[in-house]
Amino acid sequence: MARFLLTRLWQSAVTLVLASMVVFAGVRALPGDPALAAAGEEATPEAVAAIRAQLGLDQPIWVQYWRFAHDLLSGDLGTSVRTGTPVTELIGATLPVTAWLALYAMAFAVVIGLVAGTLAAVRRGTPLEFGLNTLSILGLSVPSFWLGLLAILYLAVGLGWFPASGYVSPVEDPLRALHHLTLPAVILGTGIAAVVMRQTRASMLANLGADYVRTARAKGASRARVVVRFALRNSLVVVVTLVGLQLGGLISGAVVTERIFGLPGFGKLTLDSVFSRDYPVIEGVVLVVTLAYIVINLAVDVLYSVLDPRIRVAGATS
Repeated sequence: MARFLLTRLWQSAVTLVLASMVVFAGVRALPGDPALAAAGEEATPEAVAAIRAQLGLDQPIWVQYWRFAHDLLSGDLGTSVRTGTPVTELIGATLPVTAWLALYAMAFAVVIGLVAGTLAAVRRGTPLEFGLNTLSILGLSVPSFWLGLLAILYLAVGLGWFPASGYVSPVEDPLRALHHLTLPAVILGTGIAAVVMRQTRASMLANLGADYVRTARAKGASRARVVVRFALRNSLVVVVTLVGLQLGGLISGAVVTERIFGLPGFGKLTLDSVFSRDYPVIEGVVLVVTLAYIVINLAVDVLYSVLDPRIRVAGATS
């Protein structure tokens, strides 16, 4: 297990270094001049040149990257060109909002998807399976922004069951936070729940027809034990992969949902920094998302080894 973890950690470190290079080069390839954006359209060329020197943009590209990497290793992501606030403070203020929303949405999606997928596989060929498949197709087809607007119109404004906007930290008031995050989390998690449901159903159908399941039934194992202990557990490898990929996508892709429900999250910070050509904030945001993907994939690899020890042995010997 130790060798398996060391191999994955080494691969993650190399990935992060390569990602930092791509992020640094990609941000500087964006159109526009951050010095001009900071100085204003009516600024003199001397003022713009002074800001470029202050930001180090007048240095060769390799010098800029060396300074960027040095500051990154020391935990310094720089200072926002637009507001003058350290990037770590901006990310620290907005990332928890998106993280809580993503975790809530993923928990909703996993529970609904696993239960619906298992029922659809066990009740194959029945009206229940047809109904669940229809709902999953609707969940995949309906755009989240349209579903969010309908939810605000009918559930928040019309019935008053949920607040239409705003955010409360779960650390300060868990119940109010749950009330504020329920509607956006359900909207954000609906499409993922549909994907989890369909993948669970497909994997369950394959496992229910496997030889080891027939052997377990022949030995007298109950139907519930066969479904949960054997078929569902072996189906979780596919589901864990899907959840890991989707969770990283939720952290970086909740922009629309946050905009609709007025949440001061990571998405708003990302859009504001792109529009203002705020290089340090853009780099910090993308690197945090990259790190989140790396950590999540590392956690998925560890879960693989728990669910199926053969994967651990294969990874350690490769």
